[in-house]
Amino acid sequence: MIPGAARLLLIDGVALLRPEEQVFTAMLTGFANQQLARNLAQTTVEGRENTVKAFAAYVNTHPWHWTPAMVDEWLGDLRSPRDLKRSTVRSYSEAVRAFCHFVTDPLYEWTATCEERFGTHPVQVVHEWNTAVHVQDNESDPKKRAFTKAELHAFFAHCDDEVARIRAFGRKGWLPAFRDATLFKTAYAYGLRRNETRMLDAADFGRNPHGAEHGEYGRCQVRFGKAKKGSPPKRRSVLTVFGWSADVLDEWFTEVRPLFGTDSNPALWPSERGARIGCQRLNSRFIAYRKALGLDDGWTSTRCEGRTSPT
Repeated sequence: MIPGAARLLLIDGVALLRPEEQVFTAMLTGFANQQLARNLAQTTVEGRENTVKAFAAYVNTHPWHWTPAMVDEWLGDLRSPRDLKRSTVRSYSEAVRAFCHFVTDPLYEWTATCEERFGTHPVQVVHEWNTAVHVQDNESDPKKRAFTKAELHAFFAHCDDEVARIRAFGRKGWLPAFRDATLFKTAYAYGLRRNETRMLDAADFGRNPHGAEHGEYGRCQVRFGKAKKGSPPKRRSVLTVFGWSADVLDEWFTEVRPLFGTDSNPALWPSERGARIGCQRLNSRFIAYRKALGLDDGWTSTRCEGRTSPT
C-alpha cells in the first residue's frame, strides 16, 4: 500500500463519530505522508497543510464539496482586499492544486472512500484558467534593488556605530550587535542567503591555494544552500574576493566569538539563548537598521530563503 492511501488511515467497516471531520483529517495526514515519501521538506509539507486548512475554513466545507468558483472567490479575496503578492497567491493555489491532485488520484482511493461515505467525491478545482502562470524566473517586487555603494557604506558604518554606542554604555548587548554586524558583512562578501549565512559553522572556512593572501579565510563552504524539490540542501564553495572580509572574520574568530562561550558550539553565529542565531533575530536587526537609515521597504528581510544583502 502506497503512503497516503485511504486504507492505511481509515479502517473499512468502522463507523466514525464525526465522519466528515475525521475523513478530512485523514486526507491531510495522507497528503503529508505522500509528500514526505517524496523527500519534500517538513516546512513545505506543513505550509501546504496550513494553506489547505485555511481554504477549507474560508469556504466552510469539505474537499468533496469544493468547486472552482470557491477557488476564484478565495484567490480574489487574497489579491484584492488583502493585497497579497502574486507569488504568494500562486503558492497558495498550487498547495490546493497539489492536495486535490492527491485526493483525486485513484491510486490513493480517496474518491472511492468519499463516494461510499458521502455519496460524492472530490474533484480538481484548480485549473489553468483560474490560477496565475509562473512565466518569469524572477518575480521579486520591482521596488527591490541592490544597495548603492554609498548606501552599503552607510549600512555597514551604522552596524559598527551601534556596537560602539552600546559598548560605551557598558551594556552586554554589544556582543550580539558585533555578531550581527559581522554576519551582515559576511553575507554580503560571499553572496549568501539568510539561511545559508546563519547555518554556517566555524569549520566552514578554509584556505584557498590560489588566494594565499586571505589566510585561513580564503574559502567559504556553504552546506545549507537552497534545495531543489525533494533534494537535500545544496552545497557549494565560495571563494573570498574582498580583502577586507578576511580581516573582519579574523577579528570575529580571535577576539569576539570566544566571548560567547563557544567551546562546544560549532555554530559560526552563536545566540545568547541557544546554539545558533535564528531567522527572526536576523530579520528584526536588519529591519531596525534599515529604518534607522531611512531606507524604504524595498530592502526587506522577511523570509529565510531570501538574501541578507538587499537584492
